[in-house]
Order: sequence, then structure tokens, then C-alpha cells
Amino acid sequence: MSNRTLAFLAALVATTIYGLNHTIAKGLMPTYIKPFGLILVRVIGASILFWSISLFGPKEKIAVGHWKRIFICAFFGMGINMLAFFKGLSLSTPVNSSIIITVSPILVFLMSAFIVKEKITLIRYFGIALGFSGALALIFFSNETQLNAPNIPVGNMLFVVNSATYGLYLILVKPLTNKYHPFTIMKWLFLIGIFINFPIAISEFIEIEWSSLPFEAIWKICFVVVGTTFLTYLLNIYALKELKASTLSVFIYLQPIIGILYAIIIGADSLNSLKIITALFIFAGVYLVSKKPKLKV
Repeated sequence: MSNRTLAFLAALVATTIYGLNHTIAKGLMPTYIKPFGLILVRVIGASILFWSISLFGPKEKIAVGHWKRIFICAFFGMGINMLAFFKGLSLSTPVNSSIIITVSPILVFLMSAFIVKEKITLIRYFGIALGFSGALALIFFSNETQLNAPNIPVGNMLFVVNSATYGLYLILVKPLTNKYHPFTIMKWLFLIGIFINFPIAISEFIEIEWSSLPFEAIWKICFVVVGTTFLTYLLNIYALKELKASTLSVFIYLQPIIGILYAIIIGADSLNSLKIITALFIFAGVYLVSKKPKLKV
């Protein structure tokens, strides 16, 4: 099996885990743990796992000139990205999060175009407008009310912030994947992530009543730490060694399908006409932005 095929499989597994995470993580908050407290659990657990597994990897030293990029990647990928997603999930619904995060490829393309000066064609402009129209419609016109979703519009806006910062993280971390082993990158990013999130998350972290957590909460926390954090970041960083950031971001197409189906099957959320229409707008926008322009002959 070729390295490129393995990279595609890694991205597929990571996407599946992310799709399930929308509902699983939502089931933890705020009954068992608040969103920022969960983030600190997540980065501490992942840091321990990555530092442990790095013992079996190459012993690499980060070049002085690369530390700035390492810190910036941790700030966006393990800081703002996680804070926005989990806070948004605590305020909104799993289906909304599954739909809105699909704008990530559009944001990745916009940032890539700005950084590498890639030309934006007319069809891509239309795709950008279409995708953002869907996201904005879901943010401003969603009038549903749910007991466990106290502020859906704000939560939906935080999902957009999450998508933007994750897209920026993918672009910024890509050059590091050409220099260092994934274990090396991840152990440092998550260690730095602990210090970034600590001031914001420590108050909610100390509120966790570990001794009274039921098995349901424990396995969900393990899924978030081991699956959604450790495995997905490791799989994505491996996939980035063989695939472009824009190619990897297209796997996000599968997230809403997996996330919505799982949420509906277990009764954690439901679909309505607004969600379906906005999802189609975003999907169409992502398709147009991701489609490579035909070469002129």
C-alpha cells in the first residue's frame, strides 16, 4: 500500500472520529464537565500520550528558527480552535456544528490564496459567497430552542471561528511536517497548549468531581482525549506529510454526514428544512472552491 493511500486512510479515520465527536462531546457538557475544563483535560491527556509515544520515535531537536511557528501553531490549533469549538458545542447542537465546520475548506482556500497568492477565479468567488451564505443563514435564522443548547446563534458563530483557526493551523503546520516526525511536532504543540489554555480553563477544570463521574462520562472523556485528540491529530499530521492542506480539508465533507446520522440515530438532535438547505449551500460552495480550474490550451 502506497504512502499516499495510507494518508487518505488516515484522513478518513480522523474524519470519522471527528464526526462522532460532535455528539459524544456534547453529551459531556455541562452535566459532567464544562467546556473549558474539558479542553484542559484534553490537552493534558494528549500531551502525556504524545510524550510517551515519542520515546519510541526519533530524537529530534527543534531548530531555533522554528519555535516561533511552533508557538503560533499551538496558539491556533490547540488554543483558539479548541476553545471556540467546545464552547460553541456547549451552546449549540451537534447537527449545527457538523454543518458549519464544513466551511473550513473555503477558509483554508482563502487563507492559502492570501499567503501563497493563488488566483481566485470567478467560480471560486461564487463558491465562497454560496458557502458563507449557508453558514450565515444557519447562524442568524436558526430559531430552534433546546434544553441543552442555550444560545445557538453564538454557538454557531464560534463554530465559524473554530473552522477558521483550524484551517490556519493546517496551513501553518504543513512546513513543519516536512522537517520533523509527527511525534515531535505533536508532543511540543500539546505541551505548549497546556500553558495556553491553563489561565482560561483552570477554574472549570478544578470543578470536575472525578470521584462521582459515571462510566458514561468516563468513556466519553476517554474518547475525546484518546480518539478526538490523540489519534486525530496524529493521523492528520501523518496525512499532511503526503497530502496538501487543501486536499485534507476536503475530507470535512464526510463529517456532517457521519455527525448528523449519529446524532439522529441516538436521538441527540434532529434535522429541519433550514439545516438541510444551509448544508446544501455550504456543500455546493465547498465543491466550487475546491474544484481545480481547467487548464487553458
